[in-house]
Amino acid sequence: MIINPAWRILTIGDGDLSFSASVWQHQKPAHLSATVLDSADELCAKYRHNQLAFLQQQSVNVCTGFDITDPTSWGEINNYQFDLVIFQFPLVPNFTDASDYQRYCQHISVNTLNRILLRQYLTHCFSQFLDPDGANLAVITSKDVKPYLHWQIDTTLTQQSGIYYIGKKQFEINQFPGYQIRNVDRDKHVKDTQGWSYFFSTYPEHSIKSDLELPINYQSGCPLCRVKHLSTTDEQTAHTHSKRHQDMLHYEQQWQWALHHHPAIKLGS
Repeated sequence: MIINPAWRILTIGDGDLSFSASVWQHQKPAHLSATVLDSADELCAKYRHNQLAFLQQQSVNVCTGFDITDPTSWGEINNYQFDLVIFQFPLVPNFTDASDYQRYCQHISVNTLNRILLRQYLTHCFSQFLDPDGANLAVITSKDVKPYLHWQIDTTLTQQSGIYYIGKKQFEINQFPGYQIRNVDRDKHVKDTQGWSYFFSTYPEHSIKSDLELPINYQSGCPLCRVKHLSTTDEQTAHTHSKRHQDMLHYEQQWQWALHHHPAIKLGS
């Protein structure tokens, strides 16, 4: 990940705060604010080894009970004061019961719910948190395996938003000593899986692009399935009828429905 020490940084949903603590200790940013979805009591009960007390001792602003989808929970975070916002390994929390699942997945799948979460994150970054005269960067770090790859973070997530995906950088956990990647809702850390940090900006030709792996051109292939090249008509036909493509097409149809009908991200609302 690329972090300039001169930047003002906001971390989103940092479960046990180990990522924020590592950023503070080893990247030494000009300013750091950290947010957690749980309340302080929930955080301490869920994660026995957390960094809340350490960050508070360092006078780092920690906002608990912060929900990136709910502006009423953002009280302690000031608008337009950050250069970089980071969301590490985001994932919609597990459903509590079957009725909860039915309520949220009446028209869409969990795949689309995660896309909606990330879309809200990005739009709120650029409409509320990022200083338009600053570095103007939002980052999503995610695993390079299914189902995370199926969220299309680098292709269709920012459609008609004025936000641009500008490239990615391989996530090197060794850059952040002490960081523990956690399972959602569990006091356990996850094995080190290869991941990428995806960079977004409202400046399509941001200067940081020279340090990133640039977006792939799928013009002669299939962006849904990340196939770079389909050279013949037979290849194209076979791919179009493959289960892989049909599954990805189904996810994309759900996403297009959500963009135009889901109240959280409905275009034009």
